[in-house]
Amino acid sequence: QYKFRDLTIEELKNVNKTYPNFTFSMNTYTFKDGSQKDLLNFSGTVPVKYGNSYNIPIHLWILDSHPFAPPICFLKPTLNMGISVGKHVDARGRIYLPYLQNWSHPKSTITGLIKEMIAKFEEELPLYSLSSSDADRQSELLSYIAKITEGETAMKSKSKVDGGKNEECFNKITVVGAGDLGIACVLAVAAKGAADKVVLLDLSEGAAKGGTMDLEIFALPNVEISKDFSASADSKVVVLTVNSLGNAQTYLDVIQSNVDLFRGIIPAISHYSQNTVLLVASHPVEVMTYVSWKLSAFPKSRVIGVGANLDTERFQYILTNLLKAQVLAKDAWIIGEKGEDKVPSWTSCNLVANQTEAMAARNSREKVANRAMEVLKGKGQRSWSVGLSVADLTDSILKDKRKVHSVSTLAKGCCNINSEVFLSLPCILGTNGVIEMVKLEEDLLVQEKLQSSAESIHDLQQQLKL
Repeated sequence: QYKFRDLTIEELKNVNKTYPNFTFSMNTYTFKDGSQKDLLNFSGTVPVKYGNSYNIPIHLWILDSHPFAPPICFLKPTLNMGISVGKHVDARGRIYLPYLQNWSHPKSTITGLIKEMIAKFEEELPLYSLSSSDADRQSELLSYIAKITEGETAMKSKSKVDGGKNEECFNKITVVGAGDLGIACVLAVAAKGAADKVVLLDLSEGAAKGGTMDLEIFALPNVEISKDFSASADSKVVVLTVNSLGNAQTYLDVIQSNVDLFRGIIPAISHYSQNTVLLVASHPVEVMTYVSWKLSAFPKSRVIGVGANLDTERFQYILTNLLKAQVLAKDAWIIGEKGEDKVPSWTSCNLVANQTEAMAARNSREKVANRAMEVLKGKGQRSWSVGLSVADLTDSILKDKRKVHSVSTLAKGCCNINSEVFLSLPCILGTNGVIEMVKLEEDLLVQEKLQSSAESIHDLQQQLKL
């Protein structure tokens, strides 16, 4: 059942050479949502020096998408041991490390993970010795924790019921990334009321900080904050907001840093939510949507970027409410590359039959569109405004609204584009993502701009290492 069996076996051989005391087996692991899977796992002790020398018992579970997804790691305390909840360990003994969060094959290995584990445990010992009386009082709790970490919990997979809703209609959204944009998306989606549950997947190191801490303090109904990829299981939509904050010097280095970050995220997300729609809000959105599509191996319909949805909604609003051009607004779209290279376009050309009048009507439309574009230029895209756009898109997907949005989609085959690039185009969205691309009116200038954007994006993608 392991997708990359040979790579997994080779890595476990290396672990066995370095840590021969580890024992390997296949057991059932129970995820947070109650679902279960037979996984390879191993247990053993790692040597830690903290004044004295200690052997810290650990238990690692290897996901079936390994080595492209990191192991799930736990402490395995005995009855006379207590767990020291801290920066890298929670109350259940679940281990969180930067190495896990930045996992990227082939750079990341299990032996490398264990080395970092030892280094972090030497800074902050994760276990302490209990007195016999304490051990008696906590034996029942530790026994339960042991069952969880060994995947033997008595909790069975139950149909998800929340307010009388069964699993089939349970709308769950996961937002990956707890920066300003991620939190804005959570708040906007929660306010929209389209989802039964919103999970914020916080991949930052250490305890909750800033806005994440505030979300925990002022707990919102149906919002969960987690550092565990398994919390995203069975999401209908997964929103990607993460961006690498590395010390890259060039634009290409910045994008490559984001690609490396996604290599540790997308396989894990795809593993837990195999039928989800990926909605990408990370920068640059066209490239990162392409990267998500390649890493997930999802059909193109289920990988989309936020693209020009926000610009289009603003554009239509300006035409309707500021320039009083309601008729034009209905078929008006912002398409192409997000940013300065975006262009206005139309999905129908209801101009009059007479050629002279048609030319005059077209010129009048272009003047109005140019005025609207000038107004649009003064509108920035703040986190909260992008969050509202994300909520708008997720609402259309979850409720199967079949509404048209300008989103980043695979543009190959459109406007004589022959490369695999993602550009914003008007698409009908439903439960499974893009249902159909809406045909644009023929405009040679617009087509040339789209082809130019496609060429520059494709050249950039060719320089990336996936």
